[in-house]
Amino acid sequence: MVKKSLLSLSITSALIFGSLPVISGTASAESLNELEQKQQELQQQREKVGGEISSKNKNIENVISEQEKTTAQIVELDKKISKTTADIESVSKKIDETNATIDALREEIEILIKKIEERTALLEERARAIQVSGGTVSYMDVLLGAESFSDFIDRFSAVNTLVAADRQIMEEQARDQKALEEKEAQVKEELAALENQKAELDQLKADLDGQKAEKSSLMAQLEEQQKELEKEIEKLQDKDGELQNMSADVQNRIVAEQERLAELARQRELERQAEEKRQREAAEAAAAAEAKAAAEAKAAADAASAQAASAQAASAQAAQSSNSSSSQPKAQASTPAPAPAQSAPAASPKPAVSSGAWTVPAFGRTTSEFGYDVLNGSPRFHYGIDVAGPVGTSIVAAASGYVVEAGFNSGGYGNWVMITHNINGKTITSVYAHLSSLAVSSGQYVEKGQYIGGMGNTGYSFGSHLHFEIHEGGWNGSKSNAVNPRKYISF
Repeated sequence: MVKKSLLSLSITSALIFGSLPVISGTASAESLNELEQKQQELQQQREKVGGEISSKNKNIENVISEQEKTTAQIVELDKKISKTTADIESVSKKIDETNATIDALREEIEILIKKIEERTALLEERARAIQVSGGTVSYMDVLLGAESFSDFIDRFSAVNTLVAADRQIMEEQARDQKALEEKEAQVKEELAALENQKAELDQLKADLDGQKAEKSSLMAQLEEQQKELEKEIEKLQDKDGELQNMSADVQNRIVAEQERLAELARQRELERQAEEKRQREAAEAAAAAEAKAAAEAKAAADAASAQAASAQAASAQAAQSSNSSSSQPKAQASTPAPAPAQSAPAASPKPAVSSGAWTVPAFGRTTSEFGYDVLNGSPRFHYGIDVAGPVGTSIVAAASGYVVEAGFNSGGYGNWVMITHNINGKTITSVYAHLSSLAVSSGQYVEKGQYIGGMGNTGYSFGSHLHFEIHEGGWNGSKSNAVNPRKYISF
């Protein structure tokens, strides 16, 4: 549709300019009027396109509002993703602790089983000894077989010792057997809990994958909206640009015709002035001749009276010279005013480094998002994210890489740092602008989270902040490969 409009405008232009008469020294005023009429028609077309651009700007503002909502959703998703990741780490830690508990219980169970087996072997050995000796042991026979009282006492002590030993062995056997059963039951409970934790972990991971997929979908939607707006605005700007060129061409022709007519008028004025000069010079010559004749007659009449007057004046001067005296006035010295006294001249915090390949480059309040927004009342495309904070706030490298640029940028970035990264075999470039100070230099390798400079207000800036960009690939002046930093970093 735009190409068709531009083609029709080109045809219209050809018809306009083809129908214009050749501008020459004999051109009439009608050609200038025609040019001015065509200029007015082009201006009306430009006003129409300007109205379309204004309407599109309103649409942009609506899209910006929608993008702000989408960005807010992305921010909430980033929070959910962070919480889910923390929950996964917590559950994973519990699983590790449960596995450790199960391993410890199993070791204790093995020790108990070994003790029980050893006591069982001892009891079996005692049983075989009793069987070999004739069945049961009669402790009464042992006591009655004493030869003396002291022997009785010794036999009685021995019998008590044997009975106590047998009782202790049986009690320990029963106690260990009960402990074995309890620990085996505890292992079963821990294993059941472990299964539940693993199921919870699987669910959390599924939730995380869903949240990441939703974020990717929103990011793709955001990027598609921005690309569509760029295309529409570019078409309107191209259309307005062609109309502007056509209008400028017509204006140049108008100016040329006006200059030609002005030159004709100037030449006519010169001719008129020359004619007036010739007439004035002729009148002056006639008046001069008449005045010369009158002067000669008067000079002859004055010559005679001049001689008589000269003699009388000489006698009068001699009489006055004897009575005259001269006096000289005294000069008075002047004292210059003193020069006025001259007054003396007037006296004259680093952000926490997160896990993964990327980290937040600065701590502060996010004031501008990636995409279309309004600056000083005019829509514009913002190629990064702005984080505001006091001057000097620490700025760190968002990922490890090499410094490509570190210095002052005259294109509006002010003091800036550009770092190239290679992440998972992919080249990515990060940009940090408006810095108050620089702590790195070109060619230097920096680690993720390393201090690279302080936040500032240099370049085209309206307050202390960090302007942060991410480009997929190397830096190019058109910024065609700039992406939303939230694609890689959760601000």
